[in-house]
Amino acid sequence: MIDLLQVNPGLWVILAGVIAALLPVGPLRKALAIGAPILAAFLIFTIYDSTEVLAGQFSVMGVELTTLRIDNLSVVWGYLFCLAGFINAIYALHEDSWITDSSALVYTGAAIAGVLSGDWLSLFLFWELTAISSVFLVWQGGSHAYAAGIRYLVIQVLSGVLLLAGAVMFAGANGGDWTFGYVGLETTGAAGWVLLIAMGIKAGFPLLHMWMQDAYPKASITGTVILASFTTKFAIYALARAFPGTDILIWIGCIMTCFPVFFAVIENDLRRVLAYSLNNQLGFMVAGIGIGSTMAMNGVVGQVFVHVIFKGLLFMSIGAVMYRVGTAKASELGGLFRSMPYTTVLCLIGAGSIAAFPLLAAFVTKAMILQAAIDAKLWIPFTMMLFASAGVMEHSGIKVPHFTFFAHDSGRRVKEAPWNMLAAMSIAAVLCIVLAWPWGGYDILYSLMPYETDYKPYTWDHVVFQLQLLFAAIFAFNVLKRFRLYPAERRAEVVDADILYRRVGKNMAVWTDAMWTRLGARIGRGRDRATASIGRRLSQAFSPAGRMSEAAPSGLPAVLTAGLLSVVLVIAYVAAG
Repeated sequence: MIDLLQVNPGLWVILAGVIAALLPVGPLRKALAIGAPILAAFLIFTIYDSTEVLAGQFSVMGVELTTLRIDNLSVVWGYLFCLAGFINAIYALHEDSWITDSSALVYTGAAIAGVLSGDWLSLFLFWELTAISSVFLVWQGGSHAYAAGIRYLVIQVLSGVLLLAGAVMFAGANGGDWTFGYVGLETTGAAGWVLLIAMGIKAGFPLLHMWMQDAYPKASITGTVILASFTTKFAIYALARAFPGTDILIWIGCIMTCFPVFFAVIENDLRRVLAYSLNNQLGFMVAGIGIGSTMAMNGVVGQVFVHVIFKGLLFMSIGAVMYRVGTAKASELGGLFRSMPYTTVLCLIGAGSIAAFPLLAAFVTKAMILQAAIDAKLWIPFTMMLFASAGVMEHSGIKVPHFTFFAHDSGRRVKEAPWNMLAAMSIAAVLCIVLAWPWGGYDILYSLMPYETDYKPYTWDHVVFQLQLLFAAIFAFNVLKRFRLYPAERRAEVVDADILYRRVGKNMAVWTDAMWTRLGARIGRGRDRATASIGRRLSQAFSPAGRMSEAAPSGLPAVLTAGLLSVVLVIAYVAAG
């Protein structure tokens, strides 16, 4: 009999995904999609008792595996991914697609199982399974998403290959110990760098990030919401486990917070704007991991938790608009608050949460990362993150709701979002408020953090300073709009670092192919000329009309025979003597 307390809870969700692929369209499959994450959360609650739990241990070819580890760090991600899976399943109730239901469950289960894994090999298996299962959500976006899905899959598989290579190198240097834990860069050499790059690809490090802006907006409406919940946060967990206090992550994270601001301002596709905003928020988490103090790590954990909720809320609200209107282009939207008032309010809650307005989610978490930077006297990183905080207010806090629901009236009059979409968005919106509530609400969130904290977010200094920052961003937006300096919404796709492989790389491949074709043609022509020349010469020598068939003088064979005989006699004489 299987002991449920020895099995990684994520495996049951994966199994549910396999079963969902076999079930017909109907309430049973939808019930499975909602119930599986609830079951996983219940199992995590049952297994974990505030002390580290190690289970599911066995050996494979001399490698000791720990397929289940729940401690004060992994338990937060476990609960979070279960919550995200539950909300996403409600949001997708209107969609009768076995591919979406099955892929979403396997993807969710792989993410849960991955963060609850205790060894590198188990981590690698679920790392790759998240890639393979999630690509179907991209392809569900239609024929235009096929190429983006291929690029997404290649990049994700590359990340997994590097993770396995780094794990093999790291385990080899540590006596064959495959325990997934702290790595660092100080003493691990090449293994540490390979692992950092592998995790950096999935976390969206600068120049490694464009798979998000490429694939997420091309996925199906529900697929984009699901994709935004797991992959990058899985990578953040791996970084928090393996590289806390690694200085280079401070600067990588700060760059991640800043550069998306400029692209998001000029981007027309609002799902791509939110993908850039996703990069921005990940930067705060990466920088916090780099700082590595208890304050910073608590801030990272809290920011990850609320980020999945409010970012999901924003993607869900734009998805609801896209479901009714058929587009997420800012140039084609506007005035929708008249027909979609509930979605408008819910989107504004998500926008205020990501901007860290007081009484909303990120206000009580992002400040911990900024405070950690101040405590460590990291003034330049602090300034960069402060700029990025104002930037996220501009592009996600203002631009997304403004151009979607207000701005110019597009004249579109549509139905409100389906009830299940509104229900999923409402759950996320309530959590954005409750988890930031100053009268005991944020204490729930703080109780999940890995280290004890007595940080008080609601101080006059913090509230006033944050309001000054946010209202300055609002003022700047209005000034730019008033004097027509704000970039206009243009029906064009902004090309970022992907220009290296989507244009430059593609053009180089086309040029190389053309040059190879021309070279092959020249080689072929040269070969044909050489073959013809040799053939002619052989024909001249050996054909019936060739030189070898010409009549020789009658005495010539006798002379040649006599000469050869003379040579043989001389050699024989010398040898005998």
